[in-house]
Amino acid sequence: MSTVLVLGGSRGIGAALVARHLDQGDRVIATARDDAALARLRAAGAEALPLDVADPQSVSALAWRLDGEKLDIAWYVAGVMDRADAHTPPTREAFDRVMHTNVLGAMQVIPQVAPLVAAARGRMAFLSSVMGRIADVSGSNAWLYRVSKAALNMAVASAQTAYPDAILVAVHPGWVQTDMGGAAAPLSVEQSAADLVALAGRLGPADRGAFLNHDGTRFESW
Repeated sequence: MSTVLVLGGSRGIGAALVARHLDQGDRVIATARDDAALARLRAAGAEALPLDVADPQSVSALAWRLDGEKLDIAWYVAGVMDRADAHTPPTREAFDRVMHTNVLGAMQVIPQVAPLVAAARGRMAFLSSVMGRIADVSGSNAWLYRVSKAALNMAVASAQTAYPDAILVAVHPGWVQTDMGGAAAPLSVEQSAADLVALAGRLGPADRGAFLNHDGTRFESW
């Protein structure tokens, strides 16, 4: 049985990751922002912790809430985008929301969670996107989202050097049937989560700081 942390486990791929790990008998700690979501996580069998990455006090409390834990797997699930994010340039409000959730939240969480992953010689995966490939920008569509995911990829690669006993990766979950991917996307959230959990189980030292698709193939960020 592994001890698993899902940062952002209340909906979408995060909720599917919680369910998948619980189904295979893992101990799951999951975070959510509101009481209703926390209650759903507890009802599913997870240990639920409050966390809002947009609130510095909430983020700073994560370390003591996890004090003494050793984490075999940790997931950072974040991916906000709406039509305003495609504007060139984006609005200040959109920039703050997207960059805080997708990048600053991850950078604030890393020094609190990565040592617990390193203590177990485990894996920490950040949901990213192939849209973060800087050399493959076909237009301004979702420009801010592309920039945020490229920045997240860089943050993960940089953080890996500080935590050599952990394996940190950025992972593209595929085009998934969520509110972002839409109903026509080829992957269900359940299939994406199953692929991601299987991938986490296969990660080894050669994958440190890598950018991976949900099926384990690599993509080049730069």
